[in-house]
Amino acid sequence: MPRATGPLAEALARRPVLLDGGLSNQLADQGCDLSGSLWTGRVLDERPEQVEAAHAAYVRAGAEVLITASYQIGHDPGLLERSVRVADAAARAAGHEVWVAASVGPYGAVLADGSEYRGRYGLSRDALAAFHRPRIEALLAAGPDVLALETVPDSDEAQALLRVLAGTGARAWLSYTVAGGRTRAGQPLAEAFALAAGAPEVIAVGVNCCDPADVLPALEAAASVTAKPLLAYPNDGSVWDAGTRTWHAPAHPAPWPATAWRAAGARLLGGCCRVGPPWIAGLRAALGPLPPEVALESEPVDPRL
Repeated sequence: MPRATGPLAEALARRPVLLDGGLSNQLADQGCDLSGSLWTGRVLDERPEQVEAAHAAYVRAGAEVLITASYQIGHDPGLLERSVRVADAAARAAGHEVWVAASVGPYGAVLADGSEYRGRYGLSRDALAAFHRPRIEALLAAGPDVLALETVPDSDEAQALLRVLAGTGARAWLSYTVAGGRTRAGQPLAEAFALAAGAPEVIAVGVNCCDPADVLPALEAAASVTAKPLLAYPNDGSVWDAGTRTWHAPAHPAPWPATAWRAAGARLLGGCCRVGPPWIAGLRAALGPLPPEVALESEPVDPRL
C-alpha cells in the first residue's frame, strides 16, 4: 500500500492519529549498538535494515506515523535523506496508510551530552536558525509528509525553528520537552505554545520526551493559547541520568490517562523513550480500530494501558 495519500492535518481534523514509540529502545531490543554520539543515527549509517525493522514493528502495532532516525544527526545530508528513505520503505510495506515524520531534534541533541534536557545553550536565535536550516532543507528534499520539531527544550530554539520554516510551505508539528509546568529552560508553557499559534506551517503542538504526569497540564496550557490540534508522546515514566547514561524506572508505574489527554485536545498520541510496540498496541486498542479497518499482525498489549 502507498504512503498516506492525504495530509496529516486533514486526518487530525477528523480523528485521533497514532504515533509510533521510542526508536532507540526498539533498536536496543533488536541487539543494536547505540553507543556513540550519533545514537540511532549510528544504526542508520551502519545497519539501515535494522532501522526499517524497528519502524515495521511499530506499523504492526498499529502506528500511523513513523518518526525518522534523524533526531541526533547534524549536517550530513546523505544520512538525513536515508532516514526518510528507510521510514518510507517501512510505510510503503504497511497494510494501512502511514505518514512519515522527519525528526528535527534540538541543537542539544547533536551535542550528545544531555543538553536537550536543559536548553540555554548560550547561542543566539540567529545561530540556532543557521544550525537548523541545512538540516531542515536536507530533510524536506527527501520528501517526508511532515517535520517533527521535537524535544525542544527552549522557546528561543522554537522561535529559531519557526523562522527557518516560515514561507517554505512545509508542514510540521512543534513539541516541547517539559517538566513541572515549564519548558526545560524554565519558560512558561503558555508563552512557549503561543509562538506557534500564528504559524501556518505548524499543524499541531504539544509535548514529548517528558514524564506522563506532565502531559495533561501542558495540554491544558497549549489549549489556552492555540486552537491547533494537540499532541503527546511522553516517556514511559522512567528518569534519564545523563551522567551515567542510564534510565531509572519507577517502582510503581502508573497507567497513562490517555482518555483524559484526548479530552484535553490531544489528536496525535504515541510514545517516546522506553515506549515499545506493546505499549503502542495498547494505545491502538484504546483509540479504536484503524479507519478503514485493516488486518494487523498482532502485538502483545502492554497491561499498563
